[in-house]
Amino acid sequence: MILTVTPNPSLDRTYEVPVLGRGEVLRATAERMDPGGKGVNVSRAVSVAGHRTVAVLPLGGAPGAVVAELLVAEGILVAPVRVAEPTRSNISVAEPDGTLTKINAPGPELSAAEAAALLTAIRTHAADADWIACCGSLPPGLAPGWYADLVAGAHSAGKRIALDTSGPSLLAALRERPDVVKPNADELAQAVGRPLATVGDAVKAAGELLDLGARAVLASLGADGQLLVTESGAYFGSAPVAAVRSNVGAGDASLAGFLTAGFRTTGGDAGQDALRSAVAHGAAAVQLPGSVMPTPHDLDLAAVTVTAEVPLDHVLVEQGSPR
Repeated sequence: MILTVTPNPSLDRTYEVPVLGRGEVLRATAERMDPGGKGVNVSRAVSVAGHRTVAVLPLGGAPGAVVAELLVAEGILVAPVRVAEPTRSNISVAEPDGTLTKINAPGPELSAAEAAALLTAIRTHAADADWIACCGSLPPGLAPGWYADLVAGAHSAGKRIALDTSGPSLLAALRERPDVVKPNADELAQAVGRPLATVGDAVKAAGELLDLGARAVLASLGADGQLLVTESGAYFGSAPVAAVRSNVGAGDASLAGFLTAGFRTTGGDAGQDALRSAVAHGAAAVQLPGSVMPTPHDLDLAAVTVTAEVPLDHVLVEQGSPR
């Protein structure tokens, strides 16, 4: 069972348009409404893969009620923490060439009592969890060290932690040795404070996160593929994609595939299999509309290439840069 923690969930609306014109009246050719947030998406991907999951998240107002309804409709067990302010709503505009323009709201500010209730809910539902996936930005009211405290508490209870966040929250949590962290190229560059021009640069940056405390780094490099770097070494995975429809939630689908494939921090075959699953999930997700999570029928594991011969000199198409 995978327990997901999404401190700043959202109600996501995606509109598909022929072309995005600034200052123009746009007519959408399609629209979707999905429950949003990195951890929410991980739960959705885990659920459609046939595994058990519980989604712990703060929910407030009418948008929060809709998020809960949508998750329950997908067969996900929701553990909501009621908060006073409404859950945020995010907007994505997708163009036919795969270009995605996103507007993300900051989210509600959590009170001290609401933050404490969130931790209580996590402890309550973590008893039989194989993994706890802590994902996304922290809302106003939660300090950058909140994830670090959560990782420390989970490890004290004998639980494994996957962390997908960025900036000060990521750096603060590294000292507590999360079992796996999952940055994208930009987040990895931000963590080490310099641009990443090649896959070799990304491998070096991931190694620095290991030095800071991470036990494994799963790095999404966009169209270039994915990296898994552990103390045992590095692996590179890639897969062909016919056409990108939306990259919303693709990284979250990758993390779900990685965890459900039975990753172990010791690496080896389990690491390669987990990376293969992560790449297959990410490649399938970008070919689906909005933040639709791929089902097992959408996956093409045979098309994924995983190798220990990492192409260090390969120039990244989507170069990571500090923000």
